[in-house]
Amino acid sequence: MFDPYGSQLNGPVMWSRPQHGPQEHPHAMMVLILGVLGVFCCGACAPVAWALGARSLREIDASGGIYGGRHQVMIGLVLGIIGTIIMVAGGILFLLLVIGGRS
Repeated sequence: MFDPYGSQLNGPVMWSRPQHGPQEHPHAMMVLILGVLGVFCCGACAPVAWALGARSLREIDASGGIYGGRHQVMIGLVLGIIGTIIMVAGGILFLLLVIGGRS
């Protein structure tokens, strides 16, 4: 059997398609974990999840389907925003209590 380019083949030509979808973005799970930590235990993780999530989301959109994990990044991003709001509100409340306690 010969292929179209003239070299001899030893059997039938088998063309295969990729069996899996897009590769998960390298930071998708980290954004999700930081977002959860930012809301439930460590508020300092929330702004990191927000920033890293926004960057990862831009990279996923620009990849043309190479990267997946958009749902994980979106959940981590939203949790990062919520955690940041909670952290800032808690800081403001703390400052008001400290200032109000001195009067």
